[in-house]
Amino acid sequence: MENLNLKGNSRQGLAGATLGFFVGFAAVALYGATASVFKHSFLDLNPILLALLVAIPNLSGSLLRIPFAAWVDVNGGKKPFIVLLLLSIVGMTGLYVIMAFFKQDLGGCYSQLLIFGALSGCGIATFSVGVSQASYWFPQDKQGIALGIYGGVGNLAPGIFTLLLPNIALPLLGLSGSYLAWLIFLIIGTIAYAVIGKNAWYFQLINSGAEKEEARKIASEKYGQELFPNNKLSESLMISAKTLKTWALVLVYFTTFGGFLALTSWLPTYFTSFFKLNLKMAGLLTAVYSIATSLIRIYGGKISDKRGGEYTSAAALIVMLIGAVCMTITSSLPIAVLGILLLAAGMGVTNAAVFKILPKAVPHAVGGASGWVGGLGAFGGFVIPPFMASFIDKTGRSLSGYQKGFLIFVVLSVISFLIVNFLRINSVKKER
Repeated sequence: MENLNLKGNSRQGLAGATLGFFVGFAAVALYGATASVFKHSFLDLNPILLALLVAIPNLSGSLLRIPFAAWVDVNGGKKPFIVLLLLSIVGMTGLYVIMAFFKQDLGGCYSQLLIFGALSGCGIATFSVGVSQASYWFPQDKQGIALGIYGGVGNLAPGIFTLLLPNIALPLLGLSGSYLAWLIFLIIGTIAYAVIGKNAWYFQLINSGAEKEEARKIASEKYGQELFPNNKLSESLMISAKTLKTWALVLVYFTTFGGFLALTSWLPTYFTSFFKLNLKMAGLLTAVYSIATSLIRIYGGKISDKRGGEYTSAAALIVMLIGAVCMTITSSLPIAVLGILLLAAGMGVTNAAVFKILPKAVPHAVGGASGWVGGLGAFGGFVIPPFMASFIDKTGRSLSGYQKGFLIFVVLSVISFLIVNFLRINSVKKER
């Protein structure tokens, strides 16, 4: 082919994907703040239905990762990214209209809130799309740092907006005004991604009319692309689903990223109920945990490139285990802060290491595997908090249940450690 005119490079590809994920993840930051409004507006609602309303963005944002990540293997990540961000805009617009004009009658808007909440959560699903999109831009030996930067910077969104909401946005703009500000931010971010976001060279060649084998050859020989898809959405999902390593990584990511989402929503309750801190201080400590987990993910990617994803995640899970034990046994605030920082370090590094392992473990179905791992792994954010809450004494006579709830992370850390060691042994045998 002549006059290829391919656009972008690996840095631009990574920057675009990271921007899209950051914007999408930030889109639902307001929904947590709205939960208290729901509780007052739906006093007679079944607790399960109320919990569903509060959790619906995380639910849709987790499950949609599976098909949309696999879609990347068909034509690159740009189209799935834009579709998800546009759906999130629709959801955020609907929530703004309800909060601005129907706030006094939320009790009659349950179905609408459920639908728009689910749509706003589509932005969360951009994570797995970006993982696949970024993966195709980089060779194997650069996957760790690239995906560490992607996940680390993108995951900063919840922590940053947890700080901005109670201290700036809500006091100055109110709830409906904050929704409008977030909607504008989402629209601008989507436009920016549409301009900056780039598909890897292979997909650009396919879109230019090249045959698959020709595109693969040019992208490999001229541009150095190493990863290539199977080009069928169903095939990508099926191949990855038949691979044991995919499900091993799902369990590990359920522990670390699902755990990250779970604690981001759980820690404010933990600090206000167990230590009797005010909401601002509880929010600050939660933001510290969230930001620390995200930033250390970048470093985790760098270590994974040097030491390998399996060795890195095994060491990080030991750190996570120590943090979980601290949280289980302590009633001291300084020890608890140390505990959440150890959890942040272990989770952040392992989150990066998982996606260092993934392209090597499932090289011909990266999109499908990313969807399973990112989608079902993130489901932990929906599943873990109710289990932690089950330890709490509903009478209020004892607060020890808030400590005991962290036993879940002790168990999950041990299981995940055994899994990554299985993957490490398997990898060593394969190399030999």
